[in-house]
Amino acid sequence: MSKTDYQFSDFLGLLGQVADDCVGFVLGVHEKLRQMGCKVKISSTKAYPYQLAYTMPNSRKGILNFYLRKKGLKVRITIVDPEQHAPVLNRLPEHMISQIDKKNVCRKLVEGCECLDACTGFDFHIGESHYQKCRFYCFQFDVDAESMPILLELLEREIAARLLPQSGFA
Repeated sequence: MSKTDYQFSDFLGLLGQVADDCVGFVLGVHEKLRQMGCKVKISSTKAYPYQLAYTMPNSRKGILNFYLRKKGLKVRITIVDPEQHAPVLNRLPEHMISQIDKKNVCRKLVEGCECLDACTGFDFHIGESHYQKCRFYCFQFDVDAESMPILLELLEREIAARLLPQSGFA
């Protein structure tokens, strides 16, 4: 099967085999993003057999990615400014905070040298802890029953933050 032959139904079928409890969450997020006009691209890589990437309407800026692996589902929310989401970040469960802890430190912020392409890093706080993380994978989490409501809230806040400047009500 070539990369262009993948369909959303293929992703859901495999998701049902690997993480059946996540199907409703993925369907809800997919529906919400598609109703907003987000574009979705389904692809495959060596690390992630199935990947869904959503971009905002009228731009190429990503908002969310789902990654399906043998161990379960991961989601990455592309956040522009973590400080805008401090109320949610300060309520993250411990297992989500530990996932942020494990992400790479942004070398550009910490050492002043090159990080990944176009990475400007994130410098933010969760509670009393200070983080300087690479922006590309900082907010990538395992999806489980405890994380789903928080992930949905983060996504909704990010969408609102991105759409507010466009509405003229800034």
